[in-house]
Amino acid sequence: MLSTPWSRAMGLTVPVVNAPMGGVAGGRLAAAVTAAGGLGMVGMGSAGSTSSLHTELPYVSGTFGIGLVDWVIRQEHGLFDAALAARPVLISVSFGTDLSWVSRVHDAGIAAATQVYSSDEARRAQDAGVDLLIARGSEGGGHGEATIGTLPLLAAVLDAVSVPVLAAGGIASPRSLAAVLAAGASGAWLGTVLSASVEALTTDAGRRALVAARESDTVSTRVFDIVRRRPWAERFPSRVLRNDFVARWSGHEDELADDADAEAELNAADAADDRRTAPVDAGQGVGSVTGVAPVGEVIDRLCTGAHELLAGWGQTARR
Repeated sequence: MLSTPWSRAMGLTVPVVNAPMGGVAGGRLAAAVTAAGGLGMVGMGSAGSTSSLHTELPYVSGTFGIGLVDWVIRQEHGLFDAALAARPVLISVSFGTDLSWVSRVHDAGIAAATQVYSSDEARRAQDAGVDLLIARGSEGGGHGEATIGTLPLLAAVLDAVSVPVLAAGGIASPRSLAAVLAAGASGAWLGTVLSASVEALTTDAGRRALVAARESDTVSTRVFDIVRRRPWAERFPSRVLRNDFVARWSGHEDELADDADAEAELNAADAADDRRTAPVDAGQGVGSVTGVAPVGEVIDRLCTGAHELLAGWGQTARR
């Protein structure tokens, strides 16, 4: 079966970790990923809180990790402590420059991970003691720096550090999984391809939008964070499915910041699960999401297909 030295050392049967997507990666998704042989992550995103973490933890089973956002844990006092107290095997904290949290994670006997967007960031994280890096390319869904593609970034990071590196961004098919493993990644950090799964927290309309979307239907934007007054740094826009709200407000972000009607419209759309206005996070691999299926089936399809591709590469290359 598909494996890497890092996945075997972690006790995983497949080199797969689910991205800790806020509002998508709850306890059920994490448990399903772990049951499928990967490492399941519970995600605490922009709306993360101690109470929401406690809501999801009862659904977790087996080995798991927790993903946090730097600015959220600095606002939501108690969330970081609650994550440590849950005793995951891995805690990831991303989207910040202060790495002082790493020592607290290590003191609790937990491995530390963070997303990086350049070789320089990778070196700084390694020097700070981070155990696992996630090279997140611009193809990825949700928040992230949209400047360097996954494969060029992965190559630069692998050349810069000695710690294990997971690849993230646009990995949604056996071919893309095989590609990053062949390039030297220790595993894949999967988001969009799992977002429509049965166990995800994704809404019904969100699932339908993901299944209907093609690889060209995403865009990186800050409009939703601006209208919700969330303090995301400008360097971290969110890749989402194009919709009417994005089309109307792209290029008019300064006006949007003070538009109460737009905020009310978005709140109403969220309540009604109207994805023509409300956002659906999605990466450029979304075209590979063709239906709603259990997480186990998705991971088995990806890993079985990638294993076959890698095993047959020599024969295919000689043709």
